[in-house]
Amino acid sequence: MSSSYSQVADFDHMFELAPVSLWLEDYSALRQLFDRWRTEGVTDLRAHLAADPARLSECSASLRILRVNRRTLELFAAPSQDALVANLDKVFRDDMHDAVVHELQALWSGQLEFSNQSANYALDGRRLDVHIRARILPGHENSWDRVLVSLEDITGQVRAGQQLRRSEQHARDLFEHSPVSLWVEDFSAVKTLLDGARAQGIDDFKTFITVHPEFVNRCMSEIRVIDVNQQTLRMFGARSKDELLNNIGRVFRGEMHESFAEQLLDLWEGKTFQQREVVNYALSGDPIHIHMQFSIPADHLADWSLVLLSLVDITARKKAEAYLEYLGKHDVLTQLRNRAFYVEELNRITRKGPWPLTVIAIDLNGLKAVNDDRGHAAGDALLRRVGEVLGKAVDSPACAARIGGDEFCVLLPGTDERGAHALQERILSMLELNNQFYPGQPISLAMGVASCASGDLVEATIHRADKAMYAEKERYYQDRGIDRRSAG
Repeated sequence: MSSSYSQVADFDHMFELAPVSLWLEDYSALRQLFDRWRTEGVTDLRAHLAADPARLSECSASLRILRVNRRTLELFAAPSQDALVANLDKVFRDDMHDAVVHELQALWSGQLEFSNQSANYALDGRRLDVHIRARILPGHENSWDRVLVSLEDITGQVRAGQQLRRSEQHARDLFEHSPVSLWVEDFSAVKTLLDGARAQGIDDFKTFITVHPEFVNRCMSEIRVIDVNQQTLRMFGARSKDELLNNIGRVFRGEMHESFAEQLLDLWEGKTFQQREVVNYALSGDPIHIHMQFSIPADHLADWSLVLLSLVDITARKKAEAYLEYLGKHDVLTQLRNRAFYVEELNRITRKGPWPLTVIAIDLNGLKAVNDDRGHAAGDALLRRVGEVLGKAVDSPACAARIGGDEFCVLLPGTDERGAHALQERILSMLELNNQFYPGQPISLAMGVASCASGDLVEATIHRADKAMYAEKERYYQDRGIDRRSAG
């Protein structure tokens, strides 16, 4: 008898001092309620409870709390068990109801125990996330009049998990909605190929990939794209990530082979952070000039399984640079090369050839008279037409340039006077067609040709070509009885 009493005392002591919240409850009324519903023909408890919310309240009201331990009172900020029981409507509320249905379903289906995660509330208003475990005690399986329930406070873990998820979502949002194209890639197979090349004794990698361009192609094909963000889809004109990744060969092509070969060479030399300008292609086929930054994070240097790339579209900048470069070397009015380019090209030929060099000096007849009679807009129209004629007639490596108001020059490196005269005939043919296309104001050109075979004769050759041009210009005005000084 004393031994049995001692065991009860020990149980009471352990129950009271347990480090988790313990509840001893009586579910016998719930068992009777379930039996009645079964008699009434209920087979689907969840549907039965959903049909009338009052039935869930009836289940909750049938549970009777017999005893709670000290940790329960501390956890729920209750001064006593009576105070806790009197305020159960404050403890069990709001988002715990779905969890209760799960527990009731477990008992309805014949299980003697259940576990679940739910939310309770302390009497001071604090939300408590708890892990619930309940067991119908042995010997009470038929009556359910003794059920031991334990509540483990997991509020800290839940909040930490929520914070982690918020942080992950924040990072995801930053990735997805970055104004810069972002790529996450796996280069582990590329590293394996490079390591294999080293193992084969290759030390001059630059020569190796020059001789074996197929190795570069193999490395490109082994790159695995893990993810891209929304700006990437917009930049490349893709409706979805699948559409972009399924057409990646249309994005990385052409000049990309050479750029990737440089990237491989940098990786071979241990440069795991890289910046370079490359050309990719939108799915529409349009080229996109890109400033790329490539980085392998420190915790993935061992296998290159995670590589981060950012791509900035610099197409507009490249177009602006190209236009500025064009303006620096072209005459805006005629679209021909300008005097600055002409001087630079003449100096280059003077130093290096090729020889012979032939020069055609050209002047537009009658420009001053047109400017005086009809205005400079009409004169500019004539100059534009000269640009059209010379632009169509003169092919590379020859160079046609506007070097003054109505003065033009064609440089023909590696061409003798016979070739220059043939070009003259082509210019005159184009000129005739142009005059037919623009009736009302024909244009006329005075041309002079001279040739030389070395750099020290270039200046004199230009002088002779100018002299020949001015002589033809003089004849033009004499034939028409025009005073050259007034006609220009």
